[in-house]
Amino acid sequence: MKDLSLETIANFIGYSSLYLKVIFSFSISFLLCFIAIPKIIRVSYRKQLMAVPGKRSSHNHKVPVLGGVAIYFAITVVSCIFSPEMLFKVRFFPAALVLLFFIGLMDDLLMVAPRKKLYAQIIGALMIVVGSNVRIESFFGLLGIYELPYYVSVLFTVFTIVLIINSYNLIDGIDGLAGSVGILISTCFVFIFFRLFDYQMGFLAISLLGALLAFLYFNLSNESKIFMGDTGSMVVGFLISFMAIKFMNLSSMPWVMIKSAPVVSIAILIVPIIDTLSVIIIRLMKGSSPLKADKNHIHHRVLRLGFNHIQTTLIICASNVLLIAFGYLIRQLNINLMLILLILAALLLSYLPLVLFEFVKKRKGLNIENPA
Repeated sequence: MKDLSLETIANFIGYSSLYLKVIFSFSISFLLCFIAIPKIIRVSYRKQLMAVPGKRSSHNHKVPVLGGVAIYFAITVVSCIFSPEMLFKVRFFPAALVLLFFIGLMDDLLMVAPRKKLYAQIIGALMIVVGSNVRIESFFGLLGIYELPYYVSVLFTVFTIVLIINSYNLIDGIDGLAGSVGILISTCFVFIFFRLFDYQMGFLAISLLGALLAFLYFNLSNESKIFMGDTGSMVVGFLISFMAIKFMNLSSMPWVMIKSAPVVSIAILIVPIIDTLSVIIIRLMKGSSPLKADKNHIHHRVLRLGFNHIQTTLIICASNVLLIAFGYLIRQLNINLMLILLILAALLLSYLPLVLFEFVKKRKGLNIENPA
């Protein structure tokens, strides 16, 4: 009885310590970002480091664009305090993050050629994949593929990281969307990593969650508005791709074995992925270049229905939650069937605003202009 009591007390102390670390890591990340952003806004106005409205812009006035600096600052500090083992094991992770931070910062300040940004993304991905051996090693039977040959694994993982970074960057088109989607994704990874007892990755996800919540407060503000810029989208895009790959690696361990891990990862990242996929499909159907900028992103389609930025963000995030829940509910199905059903559901929700817009326009016989 005495041993049982001591064990109970030890477990309570252990769990209490973990809960305190969770609270502290989240609070520090939130506060660092929350305190840093007003100072960045003041410097941005003083030095005129602002985003100038253009033809595709959804704003008609200059807005500070260095919110990503505060996000990076908060994540770096909290990760060094609460995830030191992860930083030690994945030794090239800090170097890759710094590289993407600075190339994003240079683009926000000076405009960097797209190919140079792409080169930086590829180099950052290679640091993680080759330098730290963090890569997608198996498809878990998806498309009939299990273990991947080393060089195929390296190429596919680098492609995946670059795709997710750019897909996340593409959804950063209206107030609140990139921040809200990032919050939803990081929340999912907080739950996953703590449930699988990978606390080091869990604290990384918490640092991202706290920083993005603080950023979102200012991003949705009228008086103190700020964008995350390429600095933020590159850093956040890289982090969510890294967490998705680490989740798949963890899921392949014999004591875990989550066979649906690839599709679960896709479900969590579905908004940026399906947005990029649907935009490419629309452009190809119109005979345009897949790389040509336009207003066919998911948020543009929802805006055409007359919703404002906040309403559009809520609609897209609600769709993301539904797709994640759908992926979770069908996780016991065959992995290939699961992927097909998830993609079909995502495409349906993606194109629904376009169909509704055309229906309303024909029904009312109005020539509705694009408000985006």
